[in-house]
Amino acid sequence: MGTSFHKASCHPERSEGSAVRPGRKRLTFFLKSAQALALAVAVCFSLGATDPASRINSLGRQLMCTCGCAQLLGECDHAGCQNRGEELDLLRAGVASGDPDQKIFDSFAAKYGAIVLAAPPASGFHIVAWIAPFAVFAAALLGTVLLVRHWTIAKTEMAAEPANPEMAALRDRVRRETGEEGGY
Repeated sequence: MGTSFHKASCHPERSEGSAVRPGRKRLTFFLKSAQALALAVAVCFSLGATDPASRINSLGRQLMCTCGCAQLLGECDHAGCQNRGEELDLLRAGVASGDPDQKIFDSFAAKYGAIVLAAPPASGFHIVAWIAPFAVFAAALLGTVLLVRHWTIAKTEMAAEPANPEMAALRDRVRRETGEEGGY
């Protein structure tokens, strides 16, 4: 009796006999779980966003050292590298001034050329660098399929052709003279 009175007083629109549908409870649980997950992801991503050292480390892995060692700026271990210190100072200055990543990349590309970027930008003519490997692979795969298909068609055509009587006589003569019994 106490529970029905409590339900009726908390939710006046419900009568004593009505119940909450189970589907609605699942939907509410799903929505609350999705909100909690989104909040957790946002917190995880925002934790490292304010740390300048982690941002310098992250950007240093997207730029190349210009000393000729062919290593990423953040991982250049070239002994006596003269360029690494200058580039890292420029990177630190950009991060300290609060410049966005793209502005920092643009300043590096303006000073050292596009070769300083670890990955080419996905715009303009540079898009060819992204598409070319896949296009070459697709062309090689197509060429291989067509070549194998040509070989199998040629082999079946040769097997289906009627034997030339002169060639058959020559094969028989070779078999007799060599003592071969198995044949081709």
